[in-house]
Amino acid sequence: MQLPSLIEIPNGEKVTPTFSDREMQARLDKLRSYMAVESVDAVIFTSYHNINYFSDFVYCKFGRDYGLVVTQDAFTTVTANIDGGQPYRRNRLGDNVVYTDWQQDNFFKALKQLCEGKKRIGVEFDHLTLQNRAKLEQALGDVELVDVGAPTMRMRMLKSAEEIALIRQGARIADVGGVAVRDAIAAGVPEYEVALAGTQAMVREIAKTYPHSELMDTWVWFQSGINTDGAHNPVTSRRVQPGDILSLNTFPMISGYYTALERTLFCEHASDEHLRLWEANCEVHRRGQELIKPGVRCCDIAAELNEIFARHDLLKYRTFGYGHSFGTLSHYYGREAGLELREDIETVLEPNMVVSMEPMIMIPEGLPGAGGYREHDILVVHDSGADNITGFPYGPEHNIVK
Repeated sequence: MQLPSLIEIPNGEKVTPTFSDREMQARLDKLRSYMAVESVDAVIFTSYHNINYFSDFVYCKFGRDYGLVVTQDAFTTVTANIDGGQPYRRNRLGDNVVYTDWQQDNFFKALKQLCEGKKRIGVEFDHLTLQNRAKLEQALGDVELVDVGAPTMRMRMLKSAEEIALIRQGARIADVGGVAVRDAIAAGVPEYEVALAGTQAMVREIAKTYPHSELMDTWVWFQSGINTDGAHNPVTSRRVQPGDILSLNTFPMISGYYTALERTLFCEHASDEHLRLWEANCEVHRRGQELIKPGVRCCDIAAELNEIFARHDLLKYRTFGYGHSFGTLSHYYGREAGLELREDIETVLEPNMVVSMEPMIMIPEGLPGAGGYREHDILVVHDSGADNITGFPYGPEHNIVK
């Protein structure tokens, strides 16, 4: 039996998109202008973030490969047969080709077909695996592969008005989750129950605000006691105890766009040393928000905030950079590494960039005030400064949960 390697599944009507056709066409035009200047004949995207950014489709990898091929006259997502017609419905402006499982490496057969005659092809060096690069070169033959991962990251770092509007809603929804988490905190309640309250509240609010959106990947990390020592520590069944340091982290996901709220809290009471450390981190947090403005280098923000921690003899307990960009990213994909508030990043802040301010210190177990302290707000840079779009309060006067 001879079954096809490539098929089309135009099943149903195109769905209501996350962004307007005008917005998505503007992104595509910017990419094609870059391709023309750099003499790139075709681009093959394979990452979650770029496929989502340019097509409004978030794929579910599950061991399969996905792509988006862009030329000056074509725009095609390459998806697995297991997804049926859903990728076709999401990709409003372009075509969709589906590869089957009937033969090995049908994904690369699709890429070869879409890149026929192209000689200089852009790929994402930071995402393409060694195995897939070898398969791609074998499929395409005598071509030159050039990196478009870094250039497209720079494109994504500057947000459009529609993106900023969505990010503002995401920040508001993160606050909704924060209230639900705070209301669920009590001695004896396990972390996962607190987290579930926040996740459910955010999913329902996303559905209410964006009734045509796919509801996927929204989550909460709620940590207590020793579990607060890592910013990305998973939820456990540990039960909250009186006097525990707590870490609230709510993450609504709207069509692949990530926003966040993170707060330090305590259950019922906090020791004097805990309060001292908490106040010090809040001091850095306040100053960090003031420093975010156009014309300032990321590394200079980090340097000044390091001095505050050093004055408190806490710099040795700082665990990561002071903030990062927002957009199409998640806990398992995507990161605009060129826009992080770290000592090694010299990027200059510009209007329409969106960054967080999130200082964290971690005091090891056995020391007074042990635990992880972290606050997190989202700021939208404009011509004269930045708007803080996070509304949930922070600090001891607000977040000792009685």
